[in-house]
Amino acid sequence: MFKVTPNPPDTDPASPYEPDSNKLNEAAERALDFHFPSTADIKATPRTVSTLFAVDPQVDTETLVVYLVETLASVDVMVHQLVDHLDGESRNALLGISNSVMLAEITANRVLDQIDPPA
Repeated sequence: MFKVTPNPPDTDPASPYEPDSNKLNEAAERALDFHFPSTADIKATPRTVSTLFAVDPQVDTETLVVYLVETLASVDVMVHQLVDHLDGESRNALLGISNSVMLAEITANRVLDQIDPPA
């Protein structure tokens, strides 16, 4: 019996259905470069100053750090008030946030100690 199709079937080498590995690699590289820029690209991008919320450039460092410490203390109090109303994983997550805030507050207090050492 005679086969109508060759074994294996003839295929067009430039078939649009067969992916070209070079083109796929180039597309993948472009996608990765777009979504994950290199650190050189990030550092080369100039920082634009936001004017939506601005801190007075005349304010001294000590005043800024004092404000930072007070803000962190307020956030910690708010988180602890919320923790009292939660159970389970949500409570644990908020306690983790509280610990992070506390560490930031301790760090800011250390900065204040370096600016104006206690007597």
